Amino acid sequence: MSKNKLNLTLPPVDASDGASQASSPFKTPSGTEKHSLLGKPKTSIEALTETLEELDMDDTARKRIKVFLSQKEKIGELSDDDLEKLGELGSGNGGVVMKVRHIPTQLIMARKLIHLEVKPAIKKQIIRELKVLHECNFPHIVGFYGAFYSDGEISICMEYMDGGSLDLILKRAGRIPESILGKITLAVLKGLSYLREKHAIMHRDVKPSNILVNSSGEIKICDFGVSGQLIDSMANSFVGTRSYMSPERLQGTHYSVQSDIWSLGLSLVEMAIGMYPIPPPDAKTIASIFDENNEDGTQTVVEPKVMAIFELLDYIVNEPPPKLEHPVFTDDFKDFVDICLKKNPDERADLKTLLNHAWIRKAEVEEVDIAGWVCKTMDLPPSTPKRNTSPNQ
Repeated sequence: MSKNKLNLTLPPVDASDGASQASSPFKTPSGTEKHSLLGKPKTSIEALTETLEELDMDDTARKRIKVFLSQKEKIGELSDDDLEKLGELGSGNGGVVMKVRHIPTQLIMARKLIHLEVKPAIKKQIIRELKVLHECNFPHIVGFYGAFYSDGEISICMEYMDGGSLDLILKRAGRIPESILGKITLAVLKGLSYLREKHAIMHRDVKPSNILVNSSGEIKICDFGVSGQLIDSMANSFVGTRSYMSPERLQGTHYSVQSDIWSLGLSLVEMAIGMYPIPPPDAKTIASIFDENNEDGTQTVVEPKVMAIFELLDYIVNEPPPKLEHPVFTDDFKDFVDICLKKNPDERADLKTLLNHAWIRKAEVEEVDIAGWVCKTMDLPPSTPKRNTSPNQ
């Protein structure tokens, strides 16, 4: 059996499932299906550690992932009975996210519950497809503990990120400073590149609520389209958020990773000005957001104009894309957003171009205290070096 560099393993298709994997993005180069992701991953920590050595990350990031993997090894099979609810973290994408404690290990996790009205065979296939997440170990991808099915719901257990998602942070902060957005964008681009290059996965749902941060200053993406069957089932069950989708995707034409780039650009404009930018705020609104009278630390929060969903989608497809107009933003940042928000996907920048953009190269070398900013914004105690290895992080 051929193996790729990361020794990715895929579950076989169960003939009894009666469900095709045609929509699933996981095909090995040789076209053969792979196995061994049923139940606990059979890949040893040593083998996973070897694959980590090949990836572009610093020693601190590598160490953190090794800590995560060793914690995960202690967990074994996840079950509903072993998880104690600690509170709700948020909801969206047809699911509720709970903060839970894994009682046997005392590890804190985030548990996403997705209720789907689909046949048991489809649920089985979704769980099987989600197990590919065991192989997604990278500094900018939220860690995956496991997925299981109970009481009519699919549970996805992930690493708990105490800073929360960027949509919640945006509500607290009003706006996110450009220097912080540079670091966030660098992390998202690296995460998207890793998913594409190592796993042939595109995200499909880039938006502020799917970018998470913690008190250690880590930035990670979650909720990417790893299960073709889950994507299809949720599309049938929920009117998901369409407001970050690219024009070509809304029109139902073929879309690619370029669609994720549009979503990233739109998210950046929203986080930079503090409001969803379609329809674009007028000059007076923008001036009031950046009014220098707000030097006392308060920020003007402007509510976006509410549009009916079809009116909004029509605007995205037929009107000019949003721009960053205010002089408070650097020219490099404005240009970066512009090349993300080209309506024609062929004209839109690709991941490689964006990673080499002047704005991102600056973000790479700039010293920015993400951890301090997250802790201050979200009223969290500063993270200590030992904290990341604690089960109660």
